[in-house]
Amino acid sequence: MAGFMFKNAKIYQLSAPLSLTLTELYTRLAAHRFRPCGPLETLTMGWVSPLGGAHTDPVIAVNNCLMLAMRRQERLLPAAVITELLDERIAVIEHQEKRVVNKPERKRLRDEILAELLPRAFVRSRIVRAYLDRQWRCVVIDAGSDKAAEDVLALLRETLDSFPAKPLATEIDIADRLSTWVTTGAPPGFMVDDSCELRDRADAQAVVHCRGLDLSAPEIKAHLDNGMQVASLGLVWNEELSFTLEASLTLKHLRFSDTLLMTEEQPAGPEQAALNFDTEATLLTDQLRSLLGGLTPALELTPP
Repeated sequence: MAGFMFKNAKIYQLSAPLSLTLTELYTRLAAHRFRPCGPLETLTMGWVSPLGGAHTDPVIAVNNCLMLAMRRQERLLPAAVITELLDERIAVIEHQEKRVVNKPERKRLRDEILAELLPRAFVRSRIVRAYLDRQWRCVVIDAGSDKAAEDVLALLRETLDSFPAKPLATEIDIADRLSTWVTTGAPPGFMVDDSCELRDRADAQAVVHCRGLDLSAPEIKAHLDNGMQVASLGLVWNEELSFTLEASLTLKHLRFSDTLLMTEEQPAGPEQAALNFDTEATLLTDQLRSLLGGLTPALELTPP
């Protein structure tokens, strides 16, 4: 299956339920649709249809969730190129006019170079998918980094005027808890997989990457006994969803079991595409709700 299936999940809790109706949300999102970068713009962000292609609906309601997609486009103009041209122009001025170029003039020259180069710069786009879960009162973003997730949150705040969302939180030390799971076993519903990352408590640069290993092996225990902690751990939830849980509570490398993904290929077409989207989105949201329900007691997550 492809389409709306996430590879990562950064989850943020909402301090209040979303009060907008679907129609009101549609109107707000439509007012902030994506548009390409203009000749002198370095970056634009806006909403596109989560269905992709030529679809225009900026939000799709599925399984009591609101599916979204943000497109981010930026012009690629390396700082080193600007600096090199700037240095060349300054050198010419200082040589010909026998004077030092001051700070205001340097800024003016830099702005001129940007204006010359930006219209010719390549553009790069990426789409970040997300959904608002009304049932769990949270937003889930398919992002592996804080920066990509914050772009979506920033656009949501701009679109909705206010969007009070906070990362998942707990008072326990996640790395300690993950280390305990490796040594004594995972809680009910979870199974420790064959990958982890170990970091030294005293030296963050000391890192051991383990993949395809039996994590109950003596060498893993020796690392933990010598002061290392589990910074990320491969887990399986209910034998249906495998993922990597990081100490930051980011979920990465989401993989659904073949049993869940067993659906017959259907011929392409607008109606079938919408049905496939609903199927995928329902599977995704159901599984992440179930997983979140398991992680909440296991990691003592605090309510919003």
